[in-house]
Amino acid sequence: MTKEVTIYTDGACSGNPGAGGYGVVMLYGQHRKEISSAFRKTTNNRMELLAVIVALKALKKPDNLLISVYSDSSYVVNAINLGWLNKWRLNHWKKKSEFIPNHDLWIELNELLNIFKVRFIWVEGHAGVKENERCDELARNAIKTGEFFIDKEYEKKLSNQ
Repeated sequence: MTKEVTIYTDGACSGNPGAGGYGVVMLYGQHRKEISSAFRKTTNNRMELLAVIVALKALKKPDNLLISVYSDSSYVVNAINLGWLNKWRLNHWKKKSEFIPNHDLWIELNELLNIFKVRFIWVEGHAGVKENERCDELARNAIKTGEFFIDKEYEKKLSNQ
């Protein structure tokens, strides 16, 4: 018997780059889980990706799960649905001789997509989609708390420039 899990995700930044946060709403039957966190220096695209990664990592068992991820990030949804992720993987996460942006997170997401059956659906941001609006609120509120994690890979990249 297939179990359906619906996930909404969003990322936000105060400045880009800047302080950033993500929000996740997970729905399974009558169950609901919300997750959010913030980082002191990151980008919006990293937060969009991290939201999906965190959501998938929160799932207990991959058996018989059909997961629908709703995101307002064309970057994330198109990378999956248009095959960019597979192309990047086949090119060892490089475009010409340089790593693609956020390759560390794409590698992590790729590993999760090998475990879970996931379909990605784009939703228009700030268009009244209830759970997407809630994710945006969670992400922005996480930033407002001032309690930040460190996006080590991103900050390492900044220090090497």
